[in-house]
Amino acid sequence: MKIGLITCSLAHLGFDELLPTLAELGLDCVEFGCGPWSPVPHVNVDELIESESARQEFKAKLADHGLEISALNTAANQLHPRHGKAHDAAVRKTMRLANLLGLDRVVMMSGLPGSFPGDQYPNWATTVWPPDNYEILKYQWEEVAIPYWQDLAAYARNLGINRIAVENHPGQLVYNVDTMLRLRQVGGDNVGLNFDPSHIFWMGGDPLQTMRALGEVIYHVHAKDTRIESNTANTMTDMTPFSEFTKRSWNYVTVGYGHSEEWWVKFVVGLRMAGYDDVLSIEHEDFMVDALEGVTKAAALLRRVALRLPPSYKDERS
Repeated sequence: MKIGLITCSLAHLGFDELLPTLAELGLDCVEFGCGPWSPVPHVNVDELIESESARQEFKAKLADHGLEISALNTAANQLHPRHGKAHDAAVRKTMRLANLLGLDRVVMMSGLPGSFPGDQYPNWATTVWPPDNYEILKYQWEEVAIPYWQDLAAYARNLGINRIAVENHPGQLVYNVDTMLRLRQVGGDNVGLNFDPSHIFWMGGDPLQTMRALGEVIYHVHAKDTRIESNTANTMTDMTPFSEFTKRSWNYVTVGYGHSEEWWVKFVVGLRMAGYDDVLSIEHEDFMVDALEGVTKAAALLRRVALRLPPSYKDERS
């Protein structure tokens, strides 16, 4: 396993400051945010698409610090009733850049449409009652998501993007096992999961069970933690701003500050048993902790628990 970082976590650092910082932390990989939702302080997408020399310089600087690119991240809502076309253009541009950089993996969101034609905003339908929600989901999947994702998956495949890692994110069509498998059925085997345990925690699930259910569908992993607070009177569907963390029922926190190191050992063992032996990309969204301090602590914990080498055991039957 390798340890990496999504660059949004240290967006305040310039590119030439970011790389030595990651090298000093003992990281192996960088996941570059390419917009439109994520900050893009480290990647000029248009310049890198247009200029081979810029791409060569970009890759050379990474190599000079012993770093490689794990993925490009293009977080967006390309199914948004109003902003979808612009977000879709950004997604496809990122895929073009990934192709030019020799990458086959892009991390993104599944997107979320409105309830019906003419809506101005997306609508996340997640309960079986009222029954209208089934009509909403029918429209969102059959009229919007299925044709879009069939086209996008084919577009990516033609560019050699064999791993579209879709994050299991609340407020998106894909947020759990069933919705991930449904999207994969639509898009084909180049559509898989960017597995982020932090979201599963606050939705009441068990990430260890999720990884067992999805196995080979996991194409990328975010190392991010959640702490359930003692103040749960508001339930987990808490609209209190993240900045008001003392009032929230749950918070995104630094790796190890929501779940123990022992739990993270189970996490990496579970990933290996599920067939995933790739990057653990740190994502820092802890409002209580300085970004660099949080990333440093996360990297230290993951260095202790990550299984860095492949197993040496040989089957006696071979």
